[in-house]
Amino acid sequence: MKKLIAASLMGLALSASGAALAEPVKVGMITTLSGGGSGLGVDVRDGFMLAAKMAGNKDLEVIVEDDARKPDLAVQIADKMIQKEKVDVLTGIIWSNLAMAVVPSAVGQGVFYLSPNAGPSMLAGKGCHENYFNVAWQNDNLHEAMGGHANGAGFKNTFILAPNYPAGKDALTGFKRFYEGNVAGELYTKLGQTDYAAEIAQIRASGADSVFFFLPGGMGIAFMKQYAQSGVDIPVMGPAFSFDQGILKAVGDAALGVKNSSQWSKDIDNPANKAFVEAFQAEYGRLPSLYASQGFDTANLILSAMKKADVKDADAFRAALKEADFDSVRGDFKFDSNQHPIQDIYVREVIKEGDVLTNKIIGVGLEDRSSAYVDDCKL
Repeated sequence: MKKLIAASLMGLALSASGAALAEPVKVGMITTLSGGGSGLGVDVRDGFMLAAKMAGNKDLEVIVEDDARKPDLAVQIADKMIQKEKVDVLTGIIWSNLAMAVVPSAVGQGVFYLSPNAGPSMLAGKGCHENYFNVAWQNDNLHEAMGGHANGAGFKNTFILAPNYPAGKDALTGFKRFYEGNVAGELYTKLGQTDYAAEIAQIRASGADSVFFFLPGGMGIAFMKQYAQSGVDIPVMGPAFSFDQGILKAVGDAALGVKNSSQWSKDIDNPANKAFVEAFQAEYGRLPSLYASQGFDTANLILSAMKKADVKDADAFRAALKEADFDSVRGDFKFDSNQHPIQDIYVREVIKEGDVLTNKIIGVGLEDRSSAYVDDCKL
């Protein structure tokens, strides 16, 4: 059953000498809250709602619905939110195939879409739109950083695999863009797959000296558990999606020492990030993930635009969004001309802090990285 949450957030009065009053903004969040990958949507929602609560802006209303990772359902929800609920902004989609089903139509109807996760290459390049902003990354970015890391680690023959959907294809494209070695094998698995015996057998027989995989959510948990049990001792690496906080808890010590890439980490040393990590733990009783950080930044971007412009004045609100005048938890953050981030991508290592598996930054994989498709965007 679809779940609808309406949150009208109580506010703090703005000082008489301060910024202009924010105009009311209605946000429709379509995200995955049930079924496979629900942990990702829960974290995006929780990060977003935490930022809204901390800001206390009574002029922000958020409606949340569960897409259950189904493109047709996501389209139905978007249509209802636009036509019946009259939302000003849509956000929340986790999966790139759902984003491709929803975003082009939504932005074409004059609604803003702010992505807290999915960043398909088409929307960064030829399919870019003035009403589409990505607050996370372009899909290739974290994988590009791991391609560069593989070179530095001395890997010469890497086996690569990802799910067969837009983000999976972008992932392997991004890795190969920076990786200079040979590809021992390349596989696209079924989206949502949980049995990887055949893939692990191919890895074992491939002669690979390393494995790069992008398998977000439950897919990554299943793969890592089965890989550890298989006895294959070829080192693995991947993006944060395969080694983030929720996945580490489920995988356990098999992930220790694995290197992964992310634009965010809980140990980024800036006041905004420290406050976010502390507030998230206090509110929800768990460490935040990169998905939670992306939801948090997305909400704060909207709130920053509300201080400068009326959402009904689309040109002014769009300009205020593009300024990105907020304190991002990842530190330096700005939009390129295609309205995707320019940001550092870090390399992290899975460690243990007491009894808790988590990540620490060990280097910068890519500095001030934009995206490979920016020149294809005509904005």
